[in-house]
Amino acid sequence: MYSFIKETHNIIGMAVLLILLGVLIISIFKLLQKKPFDKTSKTAARLGLIAIHLQILFGLILYFVSPYGFSNFSGEAMKETIPRFYLVEHPVGMILAAVLITIGFSRAKKPNFSDAKKFKQIIIFYGIGFIIVSKFIPWFVWK
Repeated sequence: MYSFIKETHNIIGMAVLLILLGVLIISIFKLLQKKPFDKTSKTAARLGLIAIHLQILFGLILYFVSPYGFSNFSGEAMKETIPRFYLVEHPVGMILAAVLITIGFSRAKKPNFSDAKKFKQIIIFYGIGFIIVSKFIPWFVWK
């Protein structure tokens, strides 16, 4: 079960990066071309939101079943770089990214915002979320 959850978490993580990048590219181009924030734009943003939330769900499950997760929490683990990364830095960073993306999606749904402002909300919040996700992926595992 642990292996399945870990591999699913890894695969979804890469999908999240690609989806967020796609949403950012779509939003930037549509903003620059002064296109409306239409159903396609909202669907792309929603796909990013769903992907990051699904990733958080698998991540939280993994946090409690992984030998690197909650069961490894101790003062000694906090002194070491890699255990601290898995125990604190990675989960906090990813949850922060998910919160920002959720805020961006919620703000982009506001009916009183212009289309340009909706795209700007997506670009800002999803962009910061994308940077945080990129920063807190354990790239060192794949060396």
